[in-house]
Amino acid sequence: MMTLRKSAERGYADHGWLKSFHSFSFAGYYDPKHMGFGNLRVINEDRIAAGRGFGTHGHKDMEIISYVLSGELAHKDNMGNVKGIPPGDVQRMSAGTGVQHSEFNHADGQTTHFLQIWIEPNVTGIPPSYEQKTFAEAEKRGALRLVASPDGAQGAVTVHADARVYAGLFDGAEKVTLTLDPNRKSYVHLIRGQLEVNGTVLQAGDAAALTSESLLTLAHGQSAEVLVFDLAA
Repeated sequence: MMTLRKSAERGYADHGWLKSFHSFSFAGYYDPKHMGFGNLRVINEDRIAAGRGFGTHGHKDMEIISYVLSGELAHKDNMGNVKGIPPGDVQRMSAGTGVQHSEFNHADGQTTHFLQIWIEPNVTGIPPSYEQKTFAEAEKRGALRLVASPDGAQGAVTVHADARVYAGLFDGAEKVTLTLDPNRKSYVHLIRGQLEVNGTVLQAGDAAALTSESLLTLAHGQSAEVLVFDLAA
């Protein structure tokens, strides 16, 4: 079964310096029908104005992934990490027993556009940790590149969660299939462009939640960038 989540149905918050779409209930947006999917708890599509950002704040017992689309996200935390996250990089922060961090857009006249993703961990109370890796566009072209997994397979960042995250870029005749475990859940989030997901056309910001499915087919992309989540049921 596949259920569509249209872009326009997402929650939205405009704070002036921050414009954010919420796929699932978050902060001031609450929808009891969209509290998460499996162990996927948050997908926020954020745009941060130049010279602004999130001041120091805390997280605990959550796997947090940042996926930057344009601009650059500056990260600083109390583990000693001071990093810039450019497009093509995937950042993973395991909050564990607790972490304090800030995120900022230092670019002059340029908006930072990124996805903030939270996945519920399968182990709690661990020491907080940080990881960041670059995934070249060529690795994602016409394919699903594993970018996050519990075991760091294929050079992916390691998440302390029963989840795998794939990223792909699709245009024209490019097509890929992914075998799914029907006892698990899958979530397809189209970041930009247009893409057919199991024969159904998605537009930028749309998503498809899949249950009891054994195969995922992505095809007929038009400047499409997509994330696919393999999730615990």
